Amino acid sequence: MKLYISDLHFFHESLLNNLDNRPFSSVEDMNEFMVAKWNEKVKSRDEVFVLGDLSFGNVEETTRILNRLKGKIILIAGNHDSFAKKSAFTSTRIREIKSYMEINDNNRRVILSHYPMMFYNGQFKNNTFMLYGHVHDSFDEVLINDFIKLASSKKRPAKGFDSETITPFNMINCFCMFSNYTPLSLDEWIEVDRNRRTNY
Repeated sequence: MKLYISDLHFFHESLLNNLDNRPFSSVEDMNEFMVAKWNEKVKSRDEVFVLGDLSFGNVEETTRILNRLKGKIILIAGNHDSFAKKSAFTSTRIREIKSYMEINDNNRRVILSHYPMMFYNGQFKNNTFMLYGHVHDSFDEVLINDFIKLASSKKRPAKGFDSETITPFNMINCFCMFSNYTPLSLDEWIEVDRNRRTNY
């Protein structure tokens, strides 16, 4: 099974009080909770695509966390994943590190990027999804939601047809706090995203 999550920020203590206001008494408590939630869901054969900002820790700290996480990990590098650029980082727990990927998931095209892309490959197709992170649950995410509402309500000419069509803009923010720090399948994220955006 393919699972997705973004912006876990292991070891990033300032997120307990700034930006996210995560409900933990310490960064150690946060790390332990996130490891537990990950391992409750992920099986050894699952592929987990982390859409950036996996860890704010150094190479040694991040390696210790990775060794505790189940599954096959693929990292879409984020702006805080500096550990992955260090020559000392040699962990085999991450299968691949990419800045961008396009994959198939049950006959659906999935675009993977740490940064949200308003105009992505396949945006006109109902079975293409753009999964992103980076913006957490910030004002930038509110702006993205406003863009999706506006853009998906506008009809546009359909090439080769007399009628007009609506672009679906299937963009999903896989921010870890939206899933209670649990990696989710694409179907699960679609449901979480649908429920969340109706509340904006």
